Amino acid sequence: MNTNSNVYTVIYTTIVCVVVAAILAFVSQSLKDRQEANEKAENISQILTAAQFGEKSSWTDNNTTINFYKENIDRALLVNAKGETVKVMDASKAEIYTVSDLKKQNYNVNGASGELEIPVYIFKNGVSVLPLYGAGLWGPVWGYVALENDLRTIKGAYFDHSSETPGLGGKIKDDPAFRGAFCGKQLNIGSERPFTIAKGAGSSNDGIDAISGATMTSKGVDAALVAWLNAYMPYIVANVNE
Repeated sequence: MNTNSNVYTVIYTTIVCVVVAAILAFVSQSLKDRQEANEKAENISQILTAAQFGEKSSWTDNNTTINFYKENIDRALLVNAKGETVKVMDASKAEIYTVSDLKKQNYNVNGASGELEIPVYIFKNGVSVLPLYGAGLWGPVWGYVALENDLRTIKGAYFDHSSETPGLGGKIKDDPAFRGAFCGKQLNIGSERPFTIAKGAGSSNDGIDAISGATMTSKGVDAALVAWLNAYMPYIVANVNE
């Protein structure tokens, strides 16, 4: 073939474009798979931290984190607005709801017309972990509350955010004292406000004090916690152990 012809130029250009496109598609898919694996491991590490299986800093290796979860999870459920189980997630594959999934369900938690399906993670030691998602001062906040076998007593909690102010709203993630204040508290089952985060609420059995200087972030976490606990309440009431 004449390498100086227009036909050659078109064929050569087409081949180069196809090869480059294939390489880019492969790289993109590889990065996507890695990003999804990292997101899953990060979310699982937060679940494990809330359940008091270790501090967040101890869950740095993806494989170790996921394998520990697989070994200790009893079952992971999706429940509807009636508290009924609509799906059992595949624990052998560490199937969970990521933060992206929680964001989608947050609309249904707050009254949208979509089908509510929210996760419950039940570990072999009897601890159940319930996620939450909402809005802080500058962006999304989310977290996990772990309940003892009675589904009333709080075992632990973990919270995270996308853009809260360091040293103020960022304390929901960075201050162990904030998370620690939840331990041993109890849900007020049957109340429209099962738990409260507010100034002075720490003196009650079903509340903790808001973070000083982070009023709006505290209110955001409080609103998310109340909304999601109320969404879970039919499940909690049906399964609570007095």
